[in-house]
Amino acid sequence: MTTEHVIIVGGSSGMGLALAETLLSEGSEVTIASRSPERLEEAARSLASDRVRTVQADITQENDVARLFNEPADHVATTAVDGVGAYQPIAEFDVDTARGVLDSKLIGAILLAKHAAPALRPGGSITLTSGIAAYRPSPRGSMVAAVNGALASFARAAALELAPIRVNVISPGWVDTPVWDLIPGSGKAATLAAKAEALPVGRVGRPEDIAHAIVALMRNGFITGTVLHADGGHRLV
Repeated sequence: MTTEHVIIVGGSSGMGLALAETLLSEGSEVTIASRSPERLEEAARSLASDRVRTVQADITQENDVARLFNEPADHVATTAVDGVGAYQPIAEFDVDTARGVLDSKLIGAILLAKHAAPALRPGGSITLTSGIAAYRPSPRGSMVAAVNGALASFARAAALELAPIRVNVISPGWVDTPVWDLIPGSGKAATLAAKAEALPVGRVGRPEDIAHAIVALMRNGFITGTVLHADGGHRLV
């Protein structure tokens, strides 16, 4: 029996790394891709498994995406995002500055679907990552909201066009990932505590929460064209 092989773009940190850990614990083979060779090296050390392969790749570059599929895979997931310059007021919007989030989340997802489809084994799936901004947008966050919302529409269309390959979206809420480490001093703890208090579940998400939700989408062969919300009830408040 062939061992399950999963490709994770953005797998060197945060939710992607947690997904790799979860899959390895279940016996899968994992390929993690990232733009950063340093993060890939660090991730490989932390995973410490002979079932891990690393590939330096930029999801916004089609040649890089194509290189990910030199061998068959069962599932593909992307958690990659370039959020630099993504949050800007509309009246002052600089498209070039914000293009990273559009290219990494939406264009990258389209390129991933294009090249994954011929390489996926029967029963395969593609899981994309959007986010709560599509449903609870904030001032200065119009680009992020638009890109996340577009992923849901793309997944529905791709689920039809690429069938029987399944295409789904995971939509995380507030999750304690390395992104929050950019907040200096005690800001991270205070910010996350405030967010936890606002959520029905009483806490922010952990990377493994999102990883388990992605695995559920991968393994359930009757789910396609769907957005799975793993947001602690954020859409309700």
